[in-house]
Amino acid sequence: MSVLIVILHILVCLALIGIVLLQAGKGADIGAAFGAGSSQTMFGTRGAATFLQKATVTAAVTFMVTSLVLTFISNRSKTSSVMKQSVPAAPSAPSPAGTPVAPATPGALPGLPATPAPAAPGK
Repeated sequence: MSVLIVILHILVCLALIGIVLLQAGKGADIGAAFGAGSSQTMFGTRGAATFLQKATVTAAVTFMVTSLVLTFISNRSKTSSVMKQSVPAAPSAPSPAGTPVAPATPGALPGLPATPAPAAPGK
């Protein structure tokens, strides 16, 4: 089922790209942006919708619906969560107040092996 929706989604996507590229832009003049020429170019009266405009709306709505359906199917098939897989850390005993916690050997970090200090260069 999801394969058919993915195929429909891709076809609608390609159709939407083609339909939008076929349309002529409104206010394509650079002068229309600054008020030169007819002001109706920028905010012109809305005539009857053309076939390409109706096809654009139909393709856009179909694209949105298939996107939502694919998202719903994708999330529905997952039964586990990252949060459910994580194991809570074991609580450690707190140190008494005022007692600093120091590593067992000077300069050693917990969990790393202690390495000897490098020898000083000879004089």
